Amino acid sequence: MSSRIAVIGLGYVGCVSAACLSQIGHVVAGIDRDEFKVASVNDGLAPFFEPGLADIVRDRVAAGELRATSSLMEGIADADVAFVCVGTPSEKNGNLGLQQLKRVVAEIADTLPGRTKPLIVAIRSTVFPGTCEEVVMAPFQQYPLVRVVSNPEFLREGVAVRDFMEPSLLVVGGNDSEAAGVVADLYKPLRVTPSIVSLRTAEMIKYACNAYHAVKISFANEMGALAAAVGADPHEVMNTLCTDTKLNTSAAYLKPGFAFGGSCLPKDLRALNFRANRLDLKLPMLGSALRSNDEHLGRAIASVLDLPSKRTGVVGLAFKENTDDLRESPVVTLLEQLIGKGRDVRVFDPHIRLDAIYGSNRNFILQQIPHIGRLLASSFEDVSGWADYLVVAQSPGAELKRAIQASSLPVLDLTGGALTSQGYVAEHASI
Repeated sequence: MSSRIAVIGLGYVGCVSAACLSQIGHVVAGIDRDEFKVASVNDGLAPFFEPGLADIVRDRVAAGELRATSSLMEGIADADVAFVCVGTPSEKNGNLGLQQLKRVVAEIADTLPGRTKPLIVAIRSTVFPGTCEEVVMAPFQQYPLVRVVSNPEFLREGVAVRDFMEPSLLVVGGNDSEAAGVVADLYKPLRVTPSIVSLRTAEMIKYACNAYHAVKISFANEMGALAAAVGADPHEVMNTLCTDTKLNTSAAYLKPGFAFGGSCLPKDLRALNFRANRLDLKLPMLGSALRSNDEHLGRAIASVLDLPSKRTGVVGLAFKENTDDLRESPVVTLLEQLIGKGRDVRVFDPHIRLDAIYGSNRNFILQQIPHIGRLLASSFEDVSGWADYLVVAQSPGAELKRAIQASSLPVLDLTGGALTSQGYVAEHASI
């Protein structure tokens, strides 16, 4: 079904969005203060080079389904949805510059007195979470016909038209599910499954995606530099890494949760950084991974210390579920801190019996916590019947999860699981 759309801002994002929205069946008015951009579009020309854009602009203008204007009042008058695609450049301190966004929102508000047609304002500009609620919605509070959603763009210059027409991700966020659904439906011809999320989640996803891309590039470059320095082929290393789509190029470990630990990740990171230092290679990303993990663990420990609890029951002791490996377990560090602060603690781990572990595993825990035997409970009931608060430090199996929920005790879930919406979440990613 065709909708009438206004696109405010005819830069790379706005012009591509306007042209492609028209291409998939909507009637679009592009709005920009720049008379050159407006004249170019109305003449059937793309105002800048972007592969594939000129043909779409030419064809859609000729069909009467795409036009441009410098008048926001005119362009928005009969619109069902107004996409805001203005720039949010960096200020000197790194903060976002929201001047253009604030100006456009104020100008939209100026057009609203006397308006009888509902309007959805969809923010395509990259903005920090909370901007829609704190900046965009404020001028519209007295206009119940206006609803606000976030619809971040994921367009790369040079392939922006293809990215729009063949989207890998479509996100629409809003406090009004109906409005979010209306905007998502605009993209139906593209046969993409929309992710309908909360308003702040939609705003944050764009940053998460861009940060992840930057991290991937930096990681590949650092690993390539180290590989070359030790005589390995950088491309062969990374190409082989990418063939593993179960653990490497996948969703594995990409979940907020507890800190990582175990016998592999910390040890191997330390070894890589030692070798890089010996080779006079500066690898700040690899060098910061352990520090980042320590900071993450510190936040988790602080959240536990903040609990209004006299008797704290901890579920999980090994570095992750379904193992009895205690080496470099972040839970051990957590317990050390709690004990050091004089907290009364008991621990249950379904896979750990002190008399059954041996070797380096046993030596590690006895060196770190010599009196661990007094803290370990033989059953979950021994902990739940004693504690006034539970800290879940390891993803529980189905039976243990049911027992935790049945205990009716308040729970702080450090694993990022679904036991509770309260408290801090972190992830334990290891092998």
